[in-house]
Amino acid sequence: MDIQLNEMEARVLGSLLEKEATTPDSYPLSLNALVNACNQKSNREPVMDLDEAAVRGALRSLDEKGLARPLSLLDSRVTKYGHRLQEVFNLDRRETAVLCLLLLRGPQTPGELRTRGERLYRFEDVEGVELALNRLAERNPPLVKKLPRSPGTREARYAHLLCGDVEGWEPPEPAAESRFAPSASHDDERLSRLENEVASLREEVAVLKQQLSDFRRQFE
Repeated sequence: MDIQLNEMEARVLGSLLEKEATTPDSYPLSLNALVNACNQKSNREPVMDLDEAAVRGALRSLDEKGLARPLSLLDSRVTKYGHRLQEVFNLDRRETAVLCLLLLRGPQTPGELRTRGERLYRFEDVEGVELALNRLAERNPPLVKKLPRSPGTREARYAHLLCGDVEGWEPPEPAAESRFAPSASHDDERLSRLENEVASLREEVAVLKQQLSDFRRQFE
């Protein structure tokens, strides 16, 4: 199946995948919760500022492509949305986690994917990540590809192909990473864990706010 997404559709799809794994109690997501997920400052590269109209349009397009759908739940008067990526491509949890991270954060090395994906799927080692990447790359058509290794780097990065072919990878602007440029892999891992903890706390607050809002609606 040859499906091509734009950047907004990729962000919406990746956000649905992430929240299903990290906040299952609040999944599927309301439109408001999905907008917040798409615009997170952590675990997103690049950071976006999508409004409800943009997210709604991306959801409509994803629905037409069979990758997402609106759901009317008996215990909620608000329409919620879920993805269908696993059903469409018959993915397992490891492949889904890797693809989710690539959708949300762009090209990454197997080591980065293992560290950043702890809340999605706990890989025992980097070899497990590489196995999932190879399975995705061997599909017809492939869903990921290995990029040429950049000069001065030890590991090659992988990119998803749901938005079309990728020729290479350019690092973020130096100003955005200057504070962390001298860091070694240990510091990168520590920073990623801190980002994950902050994101988790924010998600818990968002879930509590949504539950409070749903509770109040019962008395309106």
